Amino acid sequence: MKLNSLQDLKKVQKELKAAHERAQAEAAARVAEEKKREAESNLFARAVGPVQALPDRKHARLPKVPAEPVARQFHQDEAAALRDSLSDGFDVTTLLDTDESLSFRRPGIGPDVTRKLRKGDWAIQREIDLHGLRSDEARLALAEFIREAHRQGVRCIRVVHGKGLGSPGKTPVLKNKVHSWLVQKNQVMAFVQAKPAEGGAGALVVLLTPARSHL
Repeated sequence: MKLNSLQDLKKVQKELKAAHERAQAEAAARVAEEKKREAESNLFARAVGPVQALPDRKHARLPKVPAEPVARQFHQDEAAALRDSLSDGFDVTTLLDTDESLSFRRPGIGPDVTRKLRKGDWAIQREIDLHGLRSDEARLALAEFIREAHRQGVRCIRVVHGKGLGSPGKTPVLKNKVHSWLVQKNQVMAFVQAKPAEGGAGALVVLLTPARSHL
């Protein structure tokens, strides 16, 4: 461009100055805008706080909850103690009164106890029927039944063992074992054969010691 006069030169200088000022203003505006965006970003981050990456939605991450403790060993030990507390090899014949029903009373218990028991002076409060159970099942069931009845303060129970007519050789195997098991239980004070209306030779009426007695 050809400058014809001093006036033209001043005009050009003025235009260059204006262009320079516009460039500076635009640069300052860009810097201000960047600072504004950065400030807004920092403000949002402070408001939200620390963040964590979202878990992979393709895999479920369930919290590990500890399993409830099960007292399996306690129940096993308790069952074993019940089984061991009654022996099938115990000879009971020398302890039974040789009357018509082979009744039993502990040493120190007078004959009036079995006599009253046979007459029904004690009302039967609980009953267990051992029919259909195997020997080991019947032994465990009887031990548990007596323990629970005695704990609850029950005094008189009936134990139904059957007459053994369905056993091989018509031998009352379970009946003889029940006699033996009952004699071994300290909670048993005496027992007699049930009256005909209460099971006769297929059942026993058992008198338990008082719950706090140490007989």
